[in-house]
Amino acid sequence: MTTGFDRRRERGSDDPTTIRSLAVTVDDVVTALEAHQRADRPAVLRVTPPFAGRMRARLHVVDGEGRYDGGTAPLHIHPGAFVGPGVAPIPSVDDTEDELRRRGEYSVERHREFHRSAVDAWRESVREGLVDRLELDVDSERHTVEVKYLGRRSE
Repeated sequence: MTTGFDRRRERGSDDPTTIRSLAVTVDDVVTALEAHQRADRPAVLRVTPPFAGRMRARLHVVDGEGRYDGGTAPLHIHPGAFVGPGVAPIPSVDDTEDELRRRGEYSVERHREFHRSAVDAWRESVREGLVDRLELDVDSERHTVEVKYLGRRSE
């Protein structure tokens, strides 16, 4: 008897093109992007097989914890894929210091507060710049999925 859907897709698949949408927390995207830019740590959003139509992407530091022993490798998505092209890089401590010195307003305490504010503004720009769809690179081909964000997109 045919029910109108593929039971293999219901149980999961080794094929990542089965994915139609990804759920991810906003904080995981912001944290992964910040880790990449600040510390050059290989933080990604990982999707672990078996793959299905709706999947969850979670924060993961590559080689930071154990290994995945399943037959099909998880997808590792660069956190930059979740934000549009208009989001600037995270401000560095040196950049914020230089800005205050140009203004003639530098002090250690001012710098600490100014840098904190600049990073908070950057985090907000990431939240505002989240994309609703992204492309996964699957076997050298592009596969578009919808993104559903968990948590607040903007504070």
